[in-house]
Amino acid sequence: MNSNKLLTGAGIGALMLGMSTAAFAANWRYAIEEYEGDVQDVFAQEFKRYVEENSDHNVQVYRFGELGESDDMMEQLQNGILQFFNQSPGFTGSLIPSAQIFFVPYLLPTDMQTVLEFFDESKAINEMFPKLYAEHGIELLKMYPEGEMVITTDEPIKTVEDFQNKKIRIMTNPLLAETYNAFGATPTPLPWGEVYGGLQTGILDGQENPIFWIESGKLYEVSPHLTFTGHGWFTTALLANQDFYEGLSKENKQLVDAATEAAYDLTTEHIQGLAEESLNKIKKNCDKCTFTHLDDQQVAKLKKKAPQVEKAFVEMAGETGKKLLKQFNADLEAVKSDKE
Repeated sequence: MNSNKLLTGAGIGALMLGMSTAAFAANWRYAIEEYEGDVQDVFAQEFKRYVEENSDHNVQVYRFGELGESDDMMEQLQNGILQFFNQSPGFTGSLIPSAQIFFVPYLLPTDMQTVLEFFDESKAINEMFPKLYAEHGIELLKMYPEGEMVITTDEPIKTVEDFQNKKIRIMTNPLLAETYNAFGATPTPLPWGEVYGGLQTGILDGQENPIFWIESGKLYEVSPHLTFTGHGWFTTALLANQDFYEGLSKENKQLVDAATEAAYDLTTEHIQGLAEESLNKIKKNCDKCTFTHLDDQQVAKLKKKAPQVEKAFVEMAGETGKKLLKQFNADLEAVKSDKE
């Protein structure tokens, strides 16, 4: 991003000032990893609207940069400074290795409706994941997709060989590193606040993100060659501090659950067509940008790399990861069968 906002003493001071010593504070604090108008912000603002229209509570939304990087906000959630936090499983992978399953390439389909149906109906998503988060004092309220991942680079990528030695920025996620190693690139972990500058100065050769984030963050200005590989989706999750959530009254717990469902419904509607809208904005604003959809032959080459990443996932996540992967595949088959 152009602006690299840092966590300051003043920011933490303002946050602490807004805290109540009561566990059931009427001022609920909710942090997201994105900026105004982005997908997580759409979710958060609808959650806020629902809570405030149906109770006397207030929801204070903190956008990216106001409270630090993702790891900082997760620590604040676990310590009870935040009541709610939207975090991608990509960042949660170091805490919950099984959450890295979303970075096994070509596991999820590319069709929007199939993906949405999977998130609605998946036992892995809705039954297994909440138990995994609960082991770390976190209440998983909802997982949802934001958009298909797109890779941007300093040069056009037309073949798998073009990935060779490209320094691609990744989240701090061991399995995502395995994916880009398998693709032939050089995975380069870097905090989000440093990505725009890293691309601009050549520290990085590229990065991956959903197209709306590439457009809103103007990453195309410094990484103008977009490659569509169909290898994965960006997924995020609304989390709550478990002590806070379990300590809510029955009415307030129902309020939080209803607000979550309202936000989910609005957001899943919002993301439909968002990729095309964002792509058109980039095309309008960037004469030097190129847009490459890898052909079937090149995609097949990348898909051949997926089993080694899947194997690495099982090694990292152990028996739990093996069970989760089995359920993931069963859920995906069920969704596909429904469409036949």
